[in-house]
Amino acid sequence: MEIQNKPKLSFGNIWNMNFGFFGIQFSFGLQQSNMSAIYSYLGANPEDLAALWLAGPVTGLVVQPIIGAISDGTWSPKFGRRKPFFLIGAILASIALIAMPFSSTIWMAAGLLWILDAANNIAMEPYRAFISDKLPKQQHSLGFLMQSFFTGLGTTMANFMPAILVSMGILALSDKMGNGIPVFTYWAFGIGAFASIATVLFSVLTTKEYPPTAEELKRIEEEKAKGNLLGRTLTEIVEAIKDMPATMKQLIPVQFLTWFGMFCYWQYITLALSRSLYGTIDHTSDAFSSAQLLTGEINGTYNIICFTVAFLLVPLARYMGAKRVHFICLSIGGLGLILMQFLNDTDVLFYIWNPFGETVAFTQIYLLSIGLGLTWASAMAMPYKLLVGSIPTNKTGVYMGIFNMFIVIPMAIQIFMMQFFLFDLLGADPIKVITLAGVCLIGGGVFSLFIKDAQTAQSNG
Repeated sequence: MEIQNKPKLSFGNIWNMNFGFFGIQFSFGLQQSNMSAIYSYLGANPEDLAALWLAGPVTGLVVQPIIGAISDGTWSPKFGRRKPFFLIGAILASIALIAMPFSSTIWMAAGLLWILDAANNIAMEPYRAFISDKLPKQQHSLGFLMQSFFTGLGTTMANFMPAILVSMGILALSDKMGNGIPVFTYWAFGIGAFASIATVLFSVLTTKEYPPTAEELKRIEEEKAKGNLLGRTLTEIVEAIKDMPATMKQLIPVQFLTWFGMFCYWQYITLALSRSLYGTIDHTSDAFSSAQLLTGEINGTYNIICFTVAFLLVPLARYMGAKRVHFICLSIGGLGLILMQFLNDTDVLFYIWNPFGETVAFTQIYLLSIGLGLTWASAMAMPYKLLVGSIPTNKTGVYMGIFNMFIVIPMAIQIFMMQFFLFDLLGADPIKVITLAGVCLIGGGVFSLFIKDAQTAQSNG
């Protein structure tokens, strides 16, 4: 919505409006950390996992642009524009999270994942547009980096929650439900359901949306009078794609390479660590189990790095420009992945105090977490910072939805390429897949340097 001279908001107000992002990302973190295990407990074969993960790319591809377009044309004096979608998504996600551990079949779990992913996308997409709605241009970086902070914090808590429950003696590692799913999974998903609805509700109750201008309100009413909401929405999406701003077009290769690389990482890091550190990818071996545990620790650590450095990127982006910050962060993360095969888990760099158990040794391999933490913090903020100044304010929602298609399309392409020919082309070597992921991240960083647009150049330096 077009509001001239928006007042600058306090840090606390920006915190409040983005707090719901924590619950949404907690839910996403539970998916990333537990869905493959849940499928396995229910009898899925390893070769079936890629297809069972299609829910994320497909629902994101379909739901986000549609929800973005619909939210652009929505206004309720009582409920606002974006907030109804936050609530609807959070409620549906909470129901799916509670039901997931009770899945009796693979396809029940897969169906619930489709619902969960769709619900999270319904809630998350308007959150991106919410930044443009509420904040003046000079606070966009802070708004998006606040979302990076909550992304890292929420995902970290989701990654570590099962281990915390077990380490504190609240639950036993061997306790299982009737379907074979561990009891700690049930409690972690229950906590995630509470976090999803509670944090979004907090943001809804503490944040007011700006009303549309008289001109925009008239346009919204005229569009409603025409009826056929879905048809109008699809038409708006097609027209928006045709009129896509130059900056958005320039960001396509940046996003494609970034998310293609990250999907490679998420799928193959355990296998790569097992082969690199322990010389085997035998899933029945203790070495493979150690690599699986190490994967969770590296992922949790890089999310800690993410929310730790998120706010440090704000002054850096002001000083040197968002595209240069993005290049540096992606390049450091990519270089770490390329060098992974040369790092070990025996040379201790320093020790970290652990309130839930023994002191944690920070070994060479955790250097991956530093690079990936920088990459993740930047990926959650800088592309949106580069984009938001170039899109029409009355079409923020639909363009944010289209922009997020640049995330899910690379994921879908990666699934099919990796399953049908790319893995074999790389010699069926998971280490080479991680090297490819690193090359993709660096390539995405290089493409970010070529972004040239008058508005972004003026605002980013």
